[in-house]
Amino acid sequence: MNILVTGGAGFIGSHLCAHLLKKGHRVCCLDNLSTGNVRNISGLFSDAKFDFVYGSVLDQGLIGSMVQFHDCVYHLAAEVGVRKVVDDPIATIEANIDGTRVVLDTAHEYKRKVLLTSTSEVYGKREQMPFRESDEFVLGPIGIARWGYAYSKIIDEFLALSYGREYGLPVVVVRLFNVIGPRQVGEYGMVVPRFVRAALDESPITVYGSGEQSRCFAYVGDVVRMLVDLMECRSAEGDVYNLGSDAPMTINELARKVKELAGSKSEVRHISYEEAYGAHFEDITARRPCLDKAKRYINCDAETDFDAALRAIINHMKGGQQSGA
Repeated sequence: MNILVTGGAGFIGSHLCAHLLKKGHRVCCLDNLSTGNVRNISGLFSDAKFDFVYGSVLDQGLIGSMVQFHDCVYHLAAEVGVRKVVDDPIATIEANIDGTRVVLDTAHEYKRKVLLTSTSEVYGKREQMPFRESDEFVLGPIGIARWGYAYSKIIDEFLALSYGREYGLPVVVVRLFNVIGPRQVGEYGMVVPRFVRAALDESPITVYGSGEQSRCFAYVGDVVRMLVDLMECRSAEGDVYNLGSDAPMTINELARKVKELAGSKSEVRHISYEEAYGAHFEDITARRPCLDKAKRYINCDAETDFDAALRAIINHMKGGQQSGA
């Protein structure tokens, strides 16, 4: 198959491109490099089945010229990361909503299947665990910048499912939960690479808030396999699925684990969210998905445990290969 991956030079996108190439597909990566990096895909240029196009999903003419020559689209292009969202909310909303509309509209024109990656952020401040796809959302007020990302991705989901219902466009929507792995960077707020970099530099590992907030971390290699399996499952079309790990870990536990596996003597220090992000910031105390829905169609078992995933990240960053998001 000929496959288009938007945001393919990003952290997850670059791993997805590599996985698809290994499966024998021809892959075209589209990216404007706003948070992605060519270094993430540098190892793919030697493959004759791989192409890279510099451009934006906001360019409807470009998207039209590309989608028509591909069999399906993995739409990963988006503004990501808490820091990026807080610092540049307008770009976040424009890229996420307008870009998704362009991709879906063009896919409808050429009758191409689309997998859209969404986010666990859409569940907002909901306290009941685990999160199920049918749960109601509990989001914060529009005066708090971080919620702009969640609202924009909710609109993306509505758009995708509406194209499916009204036009018969084959779509799959995936809510990703805290994906980690080599090539992820900490500059946009991602906690694992931020902690690992600090540990390797023997500088303080900075925890925001109490550190008792919890997350479920999934290795990128496992996640891209699940993405492809869902895309290839026709029975899964027209719906939304949680993907990731359902094993929670507190941020304090994460900091201790990073120190241990990195062999670091870094101190772990705590600062307030206000000090980290400024006033009017809210965080989520816990985030854990229910994976039962996805498990009806694909294997969601992790092939890489957390320690192995963390060692891969540490070894990658030790090698000085940390690059784009």
